[in-house]
Amino acid sequence: MLSFETIVAPATPPGEGGVGIVRLSGPRAVDFLGLVFKGKTPVTTMSTHRLYHGHLVDCDNKHVDEVLAVVMRAPHSYTGEDVVEVHCHGGTQILRNVLDLFLATGATMAAPGEFTQRAFLNGRMDLAQAEAVVDVIKARSERAGRVAMDQLDGHLSQKIYQFSSELKNALALLEAHIDFPDDEVGALDLPGMLAPIRDLSLEMSTLASSFEVGRVLREGVSVLILGRPNVGKSSLMNALLGESRSIVTDVAGTTRDTLEEQLILGGFPVRLVDAAGVRDTLDLVEQEGVRRAREKALSADLILMVVDGACPLTDEDFLALELCQPEKTIVVVNKSDQAQACDLEMLLGFPHRVAVSAKHNQGLDGLRSTVVGRLGCDATLAGDEGVVITERRHRDALLQAVSALDAVVASANALAPLECLAMELREALAALGKITGETTPDEILDKIFSQFCIGK
Repeated sequence: MLSFETIVAPATPPGEGGVGIVRLSGPRAVDFLGLVFKGKTPVTTMSTHRLYHGHLVDCDNKHVDEVLAVVMRAPHSYTGEDVVEVHCHGGTQILRNVLDLFLATGATMAAPGEFTQRAFLNGRMDLAQAEAVVDVIKARSERAGRVAMDQLDGHLSQKIYQFSSELKNALALLEAHIDFPDDEVGALDLPGMLAPIRDLSLEMSTLASSFEVGRVLREGVSVLILGRPNVGKSSLMNALLGESRSIVTDVAGTTRDTLEEQLILGGFPVRLVDAAGVRDTLDLVEQEGVRRAREKALSADLILMVVDGACPLTDEDFLALELCQPEKTIVVVNKSDQAQACDLEMLLGFPHRVAVSAKHNQGLDGLRSTVVGRLGCDATLAGDEGVVITERRHRDALLQAVSALDAVVASANALAPLECLAMELREALAALGKITGETTPDEILDKIFSQFCIGK
């Protein structure tokens, strides 16, 4: 799988900028730099990890750009190979010219994620750390970035290696009693061996359950603001965003389409959706807006169902409530600054309620806290994440390992042969190895790295 070609790609995104970076990795990276770089210091005598000023020139010795070049010699580089980076001007055409220059010397265009894939294959990082590279780049909140950086630093990997080490010790003990008679190694203390296995199973289950928080951090969640027309949905969205994003008027049906904005609530990335007011209408445009609101209600992670606390509930309120699932709905009683006329006893099926005044920014902190809590993000865990898994395949692998360990305990209780217990322990180890890449099939590896951007 490991290629011996020297690869090249832009390491900065396309577009205009002050600086653009082109990266090379492979056995001839330094040689290719020497063919096109002209500076006071010859490339062959450049110190590793130090920037040098010079010019890139083409085959006709014409200047392509004024640059800074750095050589990072193996194995002390991102990929574990010789790596070269050229820091040029950040124009689209300049980057294309520099890239073409290195392709002409014999470098090969890198595939998406190939630099990180080489880092994994060369042992610079395991698979869990490699996957964290994408999460660090795409983190949409400070908390998400911190969790991703912890995984990149190896916190998750250390936990998995700890699990594996303890299982390997148990497996070695079993195999010793399989291969040698009891008078040579002593009688097997089966209860003493099973106790730590039960503890490991519980610890793995707890780690797997952190995926719900990790998913929210990594992917964000969709929160839909729903209700009848002119109930204060757009005012609530503007209040949560802290800016006038939705049009607010006294005319019912102002919002005729869904409007989406991003914000951070409690450190979690949220996609806030303001939907058209739900009501029966003959207006074709408004009908389409209501249809889209219905679709969003099905896919949203959470619904903020807005009612007017200063008015009795109407048929249109109940029409909107029909779209809501109580377990993922917060009833937002708006206009709490006015005399209340809403009969909340009629909303007994929706126990989660918060009173606010969107117009006067009252009760919004309580609403934000309730939203974070209803998304299943435990406050203690959210404040001090520890090890949190963000990949579904990590959760699935942990649950496979838990299932195998549970089978070990069941087999032992059923007085099954020790060979059966050993086989189930190996299954647990293989499942854990999928997380760090020790037992991950090549097709899964290719799929993982294909999701990376070119140049990383």
